[in-house]
Amino acid sequence: MRAQGAQFEQRARRDLEQAGLRLLTQNFTTRHGELDLVMRDGEMIVFVEVRQRGGRGQGGAAASITRSKRERLLRTASLWLAAHPQHGQRACRFDVVSFDGVGDQAQMHWLRSAFEAE
Repeated sequence: MRAQGAQFEQRARRDLEQAGLRLLTQNFTTRHGELDLVMRDGEMIVFVEVRQRGGRGQGGAAASITRSKRERLLRTASLWLAAHPQHGQRACRFDVVSFDGVGDQAQMHWLRSAFEAE
């Protein structure tokens, strides 16, 4: 399952880089959670959560990001910013790249600013 997740993260990274974003960190892990991709879009820091679901049941991949998942992402992003003070004053956003379907047939959806700090 982890290998499949890594495959979709690589696909998301490639597509986002083609769109002009630049990778800063991949798989930043803390006891609070993991950031799949941390990228730069111009002067903005973008924390990217990559999700994949085989079908559209229960709202698809993007709908699988619960409130508690968002809270973990926010805490982990704060830790990433603390560890990288050169980016501490930059604007940030949280994007979701979701894949619905299996393998190469999975459809990618990029939701910019999918959620905000509450």
